[in-house]
Amino acid sequence: MSPIVELNVGGEVYTTMLSTLKKHPGSKLAEMFTGQPKLRTDSEGRFFIDRPGTYFKYILEYLRSNQVPTQCIQDVYKEALFYDIEPLVKQLEDSPQIFGEVVARKQFLARVPNYSENIELMIRIARAEAVASRQSSVTVCVVKTEEDVAKCHDALSSLDMDKKSVVKFGPWKATPSISDLLDCIKMDIEAKGYKISFQPHTTEKGFRFKSYIFFYKFLFTWW
Repeated sequence: MSPIVELNVGGEVYTTMLSTLKKHPGSKLAEMFTGQPKLRTDSEGRFFIDRPGTYFKYILEYLRSNQVPTQCIQDVYKEALFYDIEPLVKQLEDSPQIFGEVVARKQFLARVPNYSENIELMIRIARAEAVASRQSSVTVCVVKTEEDVAKCHDALSSLDMDKKSVVKFGPWKATPSISDLLDCIKMDIEAKGYKISFQPHTTEKGFRFKSYIFFYKFLFTWW
């Protein structure tokens, strides 16, 4: 293979040294150019990588000069993970943007039972109720402690609604509050492209405690 390599990364053309691409021998990027070429070529004979080309320049700059990017950090982090460039991944994880997401928020959510499954359940319920409607709502019960679970269960027995349609989050053993979890739910559903808002559930006749504080209504707006 020529020591000078031309690449087509998602439509963006780059020229670099083979040694640059193989700088980290254990990486997926280095493996692509080790031994027999494992990539297809485009019509001009350039090696084609089907990834976002916009962010590859930051990957290449790091390989050339060890310069850690300060722009588009979330996107560059995804590419560094894909190419398995471990030193860059670790340095990006030390940045405030990635540290806050990976170490703080994701570690918190990992302690909330069935968090990801509940997000998907909320979306399925909302979509099922969206027929001929501008909005659909999903009722959520959020409890932080085991004691709150019992109160929530008692309140559910008094609610005039299908209990199967109430999505339950918690309890969890971590510092973040119920408000923090609600913000996470909104953030993660919006990241999937939905327009969503939430508000406390309106007190309904039949509640035996002030347990309605555990209930929230999430509104999905379709148009």
